[in-house]
Amino acid sequence: MRARSIYLAAGLLALPLLAVAADDPLVLQLNQRLMAISANPDTANLSAFERMQAQQAVSTFSTAKRRDQELTRYLAERRVEIAETAVRAALAQREVDQLERTRSDLLIEASRREAARARQEAERLRVQAQIQAEESERLRLAAESEVLARQDAENALTSVAGKQQQRLSAAQQNAAKLAREEAELVSGQALPASKFDSRGEVFTLTGDAYANGQAALSNAAKNQAKALGEYLNIGRKGRVRIEAYDNANGVGQRRAEALRDALVGAGVASNRIQVAGKKAASTRARSAEVIVSP
Repeated sequence: MRARSIYLAAGLLALPLLAVAADDPLVLQLNQRLMAISANPDTANLSAFERMQAQQAVSTFSTAKRRDQELTRYLAERRVEIAETAVRAALAQREVDQLERTRSDLLIEASRREAARARQEAERLRVQAQIQAEESERLRLAAESEVLARQDAENALTSVAGKQQQRLSAAQQNAAKLAREEAELVSGQALPASKFDSRGEVFTLTGDAYANGQAALSNAAKNQAKALGEYLNIGRKGRVRIEAYDNANGVGQRRAEALRDALVGAGVASNRIQVAGKKAASTRARSAEVIVSP
């Protein structure tokens, strides 16, 4: 309402000036400058107060007495210049505001686009992470399946190997049984008791194989050695290790050597036989062992 009042007042002031403009060229020039502002659609609504002050100053100048004309002329010209400057400043401010709005719009649009790019990148990374997780899970399941398959294969092989070992052990024991029977029949003597353990087939000579504290074999032990030599030559069984026992120093070694000599006398090759004396008590159940490797 205030701006409309100012425009109306400026228009009313301009009416009498148009009447006197023909009498004074300067008044006409000043009025034309003000009218140019009003006629321009871009500036018609700018700086209404300054234009009104300029119109009043021009009006005052046009009706001033001769003694006041110089002062009123100066004021009229300055007021018109001020109005023009104010209009240009307002127009510039309008352009600045427009540029600022454009800049804000551009910043908002750039921010929106940046946010959209960030969302797209986040989605791309999420999909990539999901693909990697699925691939890792697939590889894990494949690895587990491979491990299970390997375990199944190993279990199957172990089972087969175990059964094969059982068959082999049974066959070896059966072969040993037949060889024992053959050796005893050929030699006419009984073999010492034997068993199978991790070392192989172990024959044990009892405590009466040697006289107390002596290294010489008893007659019974010599007969067992004869049967054992025959047994070792059947099928050319593996290497032989003799371990003999006694608490006295060196007696165990001599006992082992005496048993070796008896086996060699029974036809066993000496290079198949190793001997070892053990400084340990000779018991009723064991005075020497003959260990046949598999």
